[in-house]
Amino acid sequence: MLAPVENRSVSPVFVGRADELATLNDALARAAAGEPQALLIGGEAGVGKTRLVEEFATAADRRGAVVALGGCVEIGADGLPFAPFSTALRALRRALPDDLAAAAAGQEEELARLLPELGETSGGRHDEESMARLFELTARLLERVAADRTVVVALEDLHWSDASTRHLLSYLLRTLRTGRLVVLATYRADDIHRRHPLRPLLAELDRLRTVRRLELARLTRDEVGRQIAGILAAEPDPAQVDDIFERSDGNAFFVEELAVAAHEGCCTGLTDTLRDLLLVRVEALPESAQKVARIVAEGGSTVEYRLLAAVARLAEDDLIEALRAAVGANILLATPAGDGYRFRHSLVREAVGDDLLPGERSRLNRRYAEVLEADPTLVPADERVTRLASYWYHAHDPAKALPAVLDASVTARSRHAYSEQLRLLERAMELWDAAPEDVRNRLRPLDYAEAYPACGCDPDTTPLRYLDLMAEAAVAGRLCGERERALKITKRALRLLEDDDDPLRRAWFWVQRSRLVRSLGRGSGREELTTAQDLVRGLPPSEVHAEVLTHVANWSMLHAPGPDAYAAAEHAVEYARMVGVREIELDARQILGVLMVDAGHVEPGLTELYEVKDQALTENIPSVALNAYVNLPSELEAVGRSREALPIMEEGIAYARRHGLSETEAWVWGNLAESLLSLGRWDEADRACAAAGRIGQGVGIRGGHAALRAELALARGDLAETGRQLAAAHGYFGSQDRAPQHDLPLTRLAVALAAGEGRLPDARAHLARALDRGFPPGAQRYAWPLLLTGAAVEGDARAPAADPGRAELLERIREAAKKIVAVVPVWQAHDLWLRAELLRAEGRGGPGDWAETVTAFEALERPYDLARTRYRLAEALLTEGGDDERDRAAELLRLAHAVAAHLGARPLGDEVAGLAQRARLPLTPGPRGAPAGTDPVEALGLTSRERDVLRLVSAGRTNRQIAEALFISPKTASVHVSNILGKLGVSGRGEAAAVAHRLGLFPAEVPAGALRMPPVG
Repeated sequence: MLAPVENRSVSPVFVGRADELATLNDALARAAAGEPQALLIGGEAGVGKTRLVEEFATAADRRGAVVALGGCVEIGADGLPFAPFSTALRALRRALPDDLAAAAAGQEEELARLLPELGETSGGRHDEESMARLFELTARLLERVAADRTVVVALEDLHWSDASTRHLLSYLLRTLRTGRLVVLATYRADDIHRRHPLRPLLAELDRLRTVRRLELARLTRDEVGRQIAGILAAEPDPAQVDDIFERSDGNAFFVEELAVAAHEGCCTGLTDTLRDLLLVRVEALPESAQKVARIVAEGGSTVEYRLLAAVARLAEDDLIEALRAAVGANILLATPAGDGYRFRHSLVREAVGDDLLPGERSRLNRRYAEVLEADPTLVPADERVTRLASYWYHAHDPAKALPAVLDASVTARSRHAYSEQLRLLERAMELWDAAPEDVRNRLRPLDYAEAYPACGCDPDTTPLRYLDLMAEAAVAGRLCGERERALKITKRALRLLEDDDDPLRRAWFWVQRSRLVRSLGRGSGREELTTAQDLVRGLPPSEVHAEVLTHVANWSMLHAPGPDAYAAAEHAVEYARMVGVREIELDARQILGVLMVDAGHVEPGLTELYEVKDQALTENIPSVALNAYVNLPSELEAVGRSREALPIMEEGIAYARRHGLSETEAWVWGNLAESLLSLGRWDEADRACAAAGRIGQGVGIRGGHAALRAELALARGDLAETGRQLAAAHGYFGSQDRAPQHDLPLTRLAVALAAGEGRLPDARAHLARALDRGFPPGAQRYAWPLLLTGAAVEGDARAPAADPGRAELLERIREAAKKIVAVVPVWQAHDLWLRAELLRAEGRGGPGDWAETVTAFEALERPYDLARTRYRLAEALLTEGGDDERDRAAELLRLAHAVAAHLGARPLGDEVAGLAQRARLPLTPGPRGAPAGTDPVEALGLTSRERDVLRLVSAGRTNRQIAEALFISPKTASVHVSNILGKLGVSGRGEAAAVAHRLGLFPAEVPAGALRMPPVG
């Protein structure tokens, strides 16, 4: 290696860019205050992006920040997966070894996919969550490292970035929430043509308010003059400044080249083409130095000294002399680590590379491949396989390139770099026919393919098939989001299989096609699954057979639950057990558990779900455990056991976060919001819903988040926000098939919104369409509220009995209700409520019907629903009950009003207040008729200990939490709570909290944080 060689083409004076540097320094200051910063720096090649980053990095270092630089690496036309992040993390590890080790603790196997120095990577599972898990862990790693010090991560040359790097950067910039961190990235703006893969990312990041984008303009004439003065260490002639400014057009790199050329007297005869300008100084080098420059140009962004020496085949002294000449002319630079060389500017490298003859380029790539194959230690271990594949491919040697490219695809898969895996597999398919048959016959599926299940053949003798590559490519395309490409590959594979007697492989591809069609919004995927099921029918048990049945059962569970779905799930469990595929077995059992609960076999179904969760945790099968943390609480909520679901969801959030799976975490937050809404803890539900929206990125979670927002807005009387969120939810779900779990809640919201806005015909039309479609088995959790809303709308409309179609609609509601299962208390309560609403709409019924409904809800923890039914009972008592029922009605209205005020349910509160005003009933008397000035707590007959307990009940504490706070046993706490409920005359903890709120017993207490939810960060 050479000692540093002085060059004069780089100005020692940093010219211009004052505004841009100020923006970067402002971002550094904000980050130091704990607000993560993200910046994109664009500009044409040579305009000065790298120099700006270097100046900023120097300033940041002086202010105590740790700076980690990483650049996108180009090898021929290929980018290394995650190269800039790997380089930056490596720099952080060198600067902060202990901090990075502590931040990565427990996740080394996963993070080693980006930073191999952390250890061996785990085999792991490849699914949609794998890459998201790696991305989440990387984001959290950076946040932890930057928790106590300012860290700058600078990624250069995004225009060369691989797809995995772009996906990781997008995720990082969308999800960074804490830490003293600055992330900046540079790219060539003039390279970003319409079809450039970076263009969609830039458009996406432009929409993020947290990302600032800087575009570097060319230098002005005055700035060019100052730059030339810095290079020449003397004031230039104004005519020379004018000439260089005109020819360079203010491009900083061209200014440098022209200034040096003029200073060295080699301007005469120089053509005006940029390429010639860049090559003129290369061509002035000795022949040996030109040869070395050509070798470095073809080797990649950086070439290691030992690799260069092996390829150049020069005596060491001759090589050193050639390098000294190239470095002295400022054509090449030594790398910061001092172990290799790169071009001073990529524009020069591109010009030298473009000047190579086709045969010369192939020969150089072959030479690189041969020496690297002979001595793999010539390049870093994490780059070896990818670079070897690139060299052989560009050497145009299919016999060598095919195995090398397949090796690289396996490495990409192991790093969850599925975009690069797909590109390499497509390259392997391109090489397949050109490679000699004996080379193809030596390849084995065991070494390169894992997507399609093992067929039971001898792995030592069964050759790799072209269809194996297609299976790998289809899965890689689905996992990296290239679903259109994956679908094309799948269709092509099925065409190739038309004349092939291989029903299992055809069935497997039909399952992939179903998943892709569904995710692209091209259909429900049912037809494809039916084809797959027909293909495996009658065949012996196999992993493919079990997988097909599991997908059929899962589809049916979501779209058409019933006997067929149940049978498919049972067979999937049976087949998975026969062939020993534990993960598929647990997945199928989970589907079976959900179907059992929805069919009314509640306890056996919940037992199955609990067992699946526990077994998945014990056997360390995270994919199943994470699904269980979503499905089990959802089913508990469906049967009215919301409080039982809460601790499971707390546990699920922590588990998902530990495994870096933000999408699953978002699903659990969404389910948590739904249960908190049911329990009357709306402020907490609002926070949980916000967490789901911030974390989740998928269509499903975003649609669910919007639906929950609409639900809360409707209950609080904000019809405009309800409409906005409902439209957003339809936007997310609109391209999807009509799954009842999406369609029925959105229909109910549409009915309620139309009625609230006075559009009764629209409300009826929405309901009629849902009744036309019918309710599949298991849809009771969505069907009861929809029918109830429709009946309530008719009752509130007070339309004449002869209103066309009204009687028919009410009868259709009643008939639909007869077909819905009601085997648990919450569904039975809704059944009673619906009957009472239908009678009210028909002008029949009375206090007895509503009293029965109220009694049913008093046994449940549904304070909002209880308040609504109490309001209706009070209305019925005042209408038909006579004067002797006024006191009872007044107490019901006071309780309902207290709950409405506590929840912020303005429409209910207004209805209650209006009824009380019309009946001339006060809503806020002294407690139990206590004289003025009496302590409300004493008037209620509460002891001092019961007062303490009520304060904690109002804050949402459980009996165990109350016991811990007051140093009593949970049993004693339970006794106190029961006494309080009796003295207040209420049936549940939520109502007790509402009474305390109405009476202002604890004005300083805000019942927030009643649930010890994990922080969103």
